[in-house]
Amino acid sequence: MAAPPSSLSPSRASDFMQCPLLYRFRVIDRLPEKPSEAATRGTLVHAVLERLFDAPAAERTAPRARSLVPGQWDRLLESRPELAGLFADDAEGERLARWLGEAEHLVERWFSLEDPTRLEPAERELFVEAELDSGLRLRGVIDRVDVAPTGEVRIVDYKTGKAPRPEYNEGALFQMTFYALVVWRLKRVLPRRLQLVYLGSGDVLTYDPVMADLERMERKLLALWEAIELATRTGDWRPRRTKLCGWCDHQEFCPEFGGTPPVYPLSVSPAASAEDGQGRMGPV
Repeated sequence: MAAPPSSLSPSRASDFMQCPLLYRFRVIDRLPEKPSEAATRGTLVHAVLERLFDAPAAERTAPRARSLVPGQWDRLLESRPELAGLFADDAEGERLARWLGEAEHLVERWFSLEDPTRLEPAERELFVEAELDSGLRLRGVIDRVDVAPTGEVRIVDYKTGKAPRPEYNEGALFQMTFYALVVWRLKRVLPRRLQLVYLGSGDVLTYDPVMADLERMERKLLALWEAIELATRTGDWRPRRTKLCGWCDHQEFCPEFGGTPPVYPLSVSPAASAEDGQGRMGPV
């Protein structure tokens, strides 16, 4: 049964900023999406890097990490059997073998960027949730949290794609600043460093946040949430056509491609003002 959104994660916030209608399809309509090889490979690599830290420091080697790939793939298939459909037409197993090899390559590249024998994460795949003074709940999963002996906190996220060009760094750091805000709200600790590890290109992007960054992020999220609440009440979710539309699973329901969205499953009320940009986020 459809329900109004009640919390915000970095991925769903990014969905709304990219296209309000996409947010509706994913959060309210919950339309199914086909798994992709790229996203599933990312999930697999994350699982391997998480599990590697189960081993003693001296045993966290590249060969051991590569050896974890097949087993973690089996575990992923067990929890999500629909992923087997990715290679349903691969009778000889050649495409699957190549895909697993790509995952192993990404895992191996990580060792040129960080040394796991010198790391003892405080948390891995940490679910976090905090409520702002406004009542908005923020939630998400942090790949890794490192805590120095001095108490300084580093938030780390693995990306299996390539690093963005420098002019797009702000967008790349949105997720990390979101997490920094949640950590601050939960622990009253300002993370010392935010670190994005790009396995696809072998780059590491770091940023040391200050309180002003978190304050700006909170204002942005509150404005974003107001826009989401308005669209939820009125049922007016505007599509926003971008170059990312080519990867969208929902073109058949999108007016930009001649489609019609499903019947809106929530009750609606008129907008308070026609001047409000329904489903559009103004300057924040």
